Amino acid sequence: MSEILDIETKKSLIAANWRLEDIDEVPFFIEVGPFHGATSDYFSNDDAEIAWAEDFSAKREGVYDYGFPNIKPNKGIGIVAAAFGCEYKVNNEADPWITALIHEENAADVYKLELPDPVNNPVYQDAWKRLDYLQSHSTIPLRVVNVPSPLVTASLIWDYTSFIVSTLEYPDEVHALLDKVTEATIQYVKEQLKRITNFYSISHEAWHIPREVGIRVSDDTAALLSPDLYREFGVKYNNRISEAFGGIVVHSCGNVQNVAAAMMEITGLRGVDFTIPQVPDWGKIRDAVAGKTVLCVRHNYWDHETNAHVDLAEYSKKLLDFFGRKGLFIQTSTPTQEEAIALGEKLHKILSK
Repeated sequence: MSEILDIETKKSLIAANWRLEDIDEVPFFIEVGPFHGATSDYFSNDDAEIAWAEDFSAKREGVYDYGFPNIKPNKGIGIVAAAFGCEYKVNNEADPWITALIHEENAADVYKLELPDPVNNPVYQDAWKRLDYLQSHSTIPLRVVNVPSPLVTASLIWDYTSFIVSTLEYPDEVHALLDKVTEATIQYVKEQLKRITNFYSISHEAWHIPREVGIRVSDDTAALLSPDLYREFGVKYNNRISEAFGGIVVHSCGNVQNVAAAMMEITGLRGVDFTIPQVPDWGKIRDAVAGKTVLCVRHNYWDHETNAHVDLAEYSKKLLDFFGRKGLFIQTSTPTQEEAIALGEKLHKILSK
């Protein structure tokens, strides 16, 4: 069995990869078990969240990879939308559902929306109490609370389907909404960075991303826009996020092949993070991104088609062969600890020089 790297060595190699330096192994991370969300069992139960994180860390013991213990203080990707006044519905199936405030019929109401107070807004206060509790009752470092991109928050405040159409039919109102959402997001992130003392990552997902990289946002709505629409409604506002935090990493699920080149135009872009099985044409991603900025590619076992029987090690090798090793990170997962240990050994051989 390979010797497990210590945490400081992992951090050093991860940081070097973020700087696009040449290192001996492509960093990879293996999660164990099914998706873990801000469901009813965890959303308001801080002790349950700590217990889950401790159990998750125990399941990863003996796994050779570049992860280390952390807690996700998960409040759902709709947290900023909820702070603007959208109804927040906690459920047993997924992260909280959001009820939109804006539709085409009341598009002008975007001008009436007020910025949420980053300290005293009740939705944020709930998150700040969670941070305080997790840090006072556990020694495990924290990820940031969920950080949606301006596009994602706007598409939750404004009914999702209507929002996409409205980028063409009500562009002024969409820009007005995005302007407010962007400022609110900056205030929200700045406030939580003041409060996190036991720090793991600038991402609310599993990878350790050093704080000097900037901030990672989830920008799933990007996959539904044309390149020109993404430039107008995505790049413009991500630029402001990047400027505020000294850099940005953009994640997007879905088929992002058509907007990857537009993402590269974001000022201060430090990396992109894609769920790669959802992208049919890897060539467009390689041409736009590979070797130019960090590329995080995720393929958890549930990201592949049901009953596809994908060999996760072989699939990872294909990613390495296709995209090259410069700035590449690979994230995957297995249902069990035993499978994760075996996969870690295989990936160590495949991804090392």
